[in-house]
Amino acid sequence: MKYLELTVGAVLVYNFVLSRFLGICPFLGVSKRLDTALGMGGAVTVVMALASCITSLIANFLLRFSWGGKVIDLGFLRVLMFILVIAALVQLLEIMLQKLSPVLYRALGIYLPLITTNCAVLGAATINAESARGVLDSTIFGAFSGIGFALALVLFSSLREKLELAAPPKAFEGTPLALVTAGILAMAFAGFSGLC
Repeated sequence: MKYLELTVGAVLVYNFVLSRFLGICPFLGVSKRLDTALGMGGAVTVVMALASCITSLIANFLLRFSWGGKVIDLGFLRVLMFILVIAALVQLLEIMLQKLSPVLYRALGIYLPLITTNCAVLGAATINAESARGVLDSTIFGAFSGIGFALALVLFSSLREKLELAAPPKAFEGTPLALVTAGILAMAFAGFSGLC
């Protein structure tokens, strides 16, 4: 039951983009085409899951330990360590995508290295550390938070592709229509708030 609540909460109830409003830059920037949104969603999911696992290990075993009978707390280094881990993971992912899928690498463009500064990834790591979750729970939370991010991205990109065929009023063309659509999608996700 605990894992069901953790997974449903991460994907639907506390969705990083539509409920916590973190990671909006790639959400708006990469959501014009469904294939690009799927690629970015997958990349963020991988980074978020791995970063949650590694940062949980760091928070639980490296930043707080006993030495000579004293508890040493290096919690003030937490954000710095988390950012370094996330940056290293994104660099690794970027190299792999460049070699394995050059088309996706070019399609993601500047948004791929921006995963490093995606506050949703850092937010997941920080929430895990503040909640004192274990490594398994942190990894599950990170993976399903990434899936929630990907779900929001795919839903939004699908809506934007359909809206390209519409004829909105001149004042709503482009960014205004995208922002109104994102707001309506966020309101729809607010309906999941009673699940957990």
